[in-house]
Amino acid sequence: MPVTPAVASERPRTASVAVKICGLTRVGDAAHAAQRGAAYLGAIMAGGPRLLTLDRARVVLGPRRHDVQRVVVFGEQRPDEVIVTVRTLDLDIAQLHGMCTPDAIVTIRRETGRTVWPVLRVAGTTLPDDAAALATAAGAVVLDAHVVGQLGGTGVALDWSGLQDAVRALRESVPGVCIILAGGLRPANVIDAMRLLSPDVVDVSSGVESDTGVKDPVLVEQFVAAVGSAAGKQR
Repeated sequence: MPVTPAVASERPRTASVAVKICGLTRVGDAAHAAQRGAAYLGAIMAGGPRLLTLDRARVVLGPRRHDVQRVVVFGEQRPDEVIVTVRTLDLDIAQLHGMCTPDAIVTIRRETGRTVWPVLRVAGTTLPDDAAALATAAGAVVLDAHVVGQLGGTGVALDWSGLQDAVRALRESVPGVCIILAGGLRPANVIDAMRLLSPDVVDVSSGVESDTGVKDPVLVEQFVAAVGSAAGKQR
């Protein structure tokens, strides 16, 4: 049976734009993010300073539940490794930061029954050549800054204004695609990013931290409030 693309409506619709708090390393930070309105909680298994083991990711993200979706960010893991981890942790979403193909996305979705978010590592004002193919296979894409040697959590923002045409073209090419915007978002700039690119989800990690892997509760609350304020104005 063919796997149909996921669509934006599969995400929680508590607001016009959903919030993902990523790079979580502490149980309390994850609980606070969920309590304050984050629709997605993310843990890193792709490397870097926020790297978690499988057992630690299980503790930090907690069990699968209806009010929040749990995401693990993968790096260079093979599709079969991703499938095993998704099943073991009973994840909602696998976010693929390494090299991936449409076939790999379809395989992971078919074998797990869960959503896959491929990451487009963007440099400049154009999207990678395979953007439409990945978006079609997954029904969603993450836009993140391309920083050599790092897969995410860099704090580097995209050229939101310069990317407007490319993102508009992607939406026209893949109707219903869910756009997850990452890269350098903070409470002070997320409203501008939303205004320019109208993402479905905004994804923040270092922009709400007091130290690497340590979320600042005030910044998390400010970020969620800013997104809610901007989303209300866009309706």
